[in-house]
Amino acid sequence: MAELLAVAFLGGLITGLSPCIVPVLPVVAAGGSVGTSRRRPFLIIAGLVVSFSLTELIGSTVLSALGLPQNFLFWLGIGLLLVLAVGLMVSSIGEWIERPFARLGTSRYARSGGGFVLGLSLGLVFVPCAGPVLAAISVAAANHRITASSFFVTVSYAVGAALPLLLFAVLAQRAVTGRATLRAHLPALRRVAGAVLAVTTLAIAFGLLDPLQRAVPGYTSALEDHVEGSASVLKQLQALSGEHANKFVEKANADKASRAVTVALPKLGLAPNFTGIVSWFNTPGDRPLSLSQLRGKVVLVDFWTYSCINCQRALPHVEGWYADYKKDGLVVVGVSTPEFAFEHVVSNVRSAAGNLGIHYPVAIDNNYKTWDAYNNEYWPADYLIDPTGEVRAYSFDEGGYSTMERNIRTLLAANGAKNLPAPTDVPNKTPTTQTTPESYIGYEEAQYESGTPVVDNKAIVYKAPNPVPPNTYAFNGTWDDHSQEATAGSDASIDLNFFADDVYLVMGGTGTVAVSFDGRHLQTLNVGGVPRLYTLFSENALENGQLDLTFSPGVQAYDFTFG
Repeated sequence: MAELLAVAFLGGLITGLSPCIVPVLPVVAAGGSVGTSRRRPFLIIAGLVVSFSLTELIGSTVLSALGLPQNFLFWLGIGLLLVLAVGLMVSSIGEWIERPFARLGTSRYARSGGGFVLGLSLGLVFVPCAGPVLAAISVAAANHRITASSFFVTVSYAVGAALPLLLFAVLAQRAVTGRATLRAHLPALRRVAGAVLAVTTLAIAFGLLDPLQRAVPGYTSALEDHVEGSASVLKQLQALSGEHANKFVEKANADKASRAVTVALPKLGLAPNFTGIVSWFNTPGDRPLSLSQLRGKVVLVDFWTYSCINCQRALPHVEGWYADYKKDGLVVVGVSTPEFAFEHVVSNVRSAAGNLGIHYPVAIDNNYKTWDAYNNEYWPADYLIDPTGEVRAYSFDEGGYSTMERNIRTLLAANGAKNLPAPTDVPNKTPTTQTTPESYIGYEEAQYESGTPVVDNKAIVYKAPNPVPPNTYAFNGTWDDHSQEATAGSDASIDLNFFADDVYLVMGGTGTVAVSFDGRHLQTLNVGGVPRLYTLFSENALENGQLDLTFSPGVQAYDFTFG
């Protein structure tokens, strides 16, 4: 536990030195510089630690219990910061804000109490970079696993992230109070600080500082990976979040220290057989396969689902390996494990596989039996199996294609393949810049919606905010929101504020969708047939803007993804 607390603290400290803190620096500087009490910077940071920790641990649960939107706390923080800004600029309002603290024996709002309230407000809008520690905390909170361990890890992370901000606040205060000429004009400086606080708060609210944040190089990423990515730490984080560890990852981590780079690939354990498969296709007579039948071959088991954009970007690499190396003894088995209800329909998967150019065997794992046998947690995920049935390598999510192909070639050569073709030359389309996160539309997993609170399983009229907050979507008109999708009614539209090269939406039903970008009509899509992924927007450069989608009644919207 001590190691995990130390790593959480260091991870937070690295976050506090990263580009993630750019949006909150002006708030910290303005808040720290307006009072003469040396306690004020410490109170600001204490408030930030308290509110950030509570928001991370129980914010989502409390909001769900109260029936409030998941972005309520963010907008509450924005509102409080604006009130505090007005209090700094207008003395009479500032005195009104001070009264609760005067009753507590605090002599001046600007000197002590207000600093803590400012920190509380700032903690609600502080969105740090999501490394492994923060990801584990988020998963633990989502699974309602609020234990003493998760509490102390969260606080340790928050304290680490806040320390650089504390230093910044102290320096800002010393820069003002250390100069007699500035000290003599503190009332005027309060008004200036209030204006800075107001402008910065509005910029955070509407995402105006995001381009600046993205423009600063991610110089701490490698250090964060080094601190938070060790095998022992990841194992403790898995226990903290309640996720089961992938047995092949555990075995690889255990073997890593004992093998040299030049030694053959590690043996990670016997691969489980295909279990609970409801249907097969692309096999002779669509008959089942088993790993015992495939002994003597090199086998790549690829977990995928057809509407997943991450899988669709990875599939050309898998298809390329199959096309180039099948004559040398490579067998690829695509295990289709569904995410949405329509992906349970075998004919839908078969149709999508044909459209995506998949010619290798596909197993339909509707009940997650094979997924669970591998302790898998990812779409896509690849497990490379040697001719004796041992797992020798794995790869999760997008990327890592050259390494996996090198491992495939190593096993094929060891199995006697001669004159292997040149490595495949498939473009790697894995995003290298952080984009808007995947956004589910069905209420079961929705977390990035804004505007009118969603009502489950009932057709109501929605109203989108103007403007739509960054990285969120909002309904307009009549929608009936279900657990996995929302069905359009009359005058239905969705407004999406995004940052990405490409925007995709999984849709079903029958009808049309008109797509506009920043008020300019782009295209009208005809939706019909098997529910699938549609491309709404595609550019060669990252774009930050708003898509307005107008739906005809009956079209179903499932999930936004980005590239």
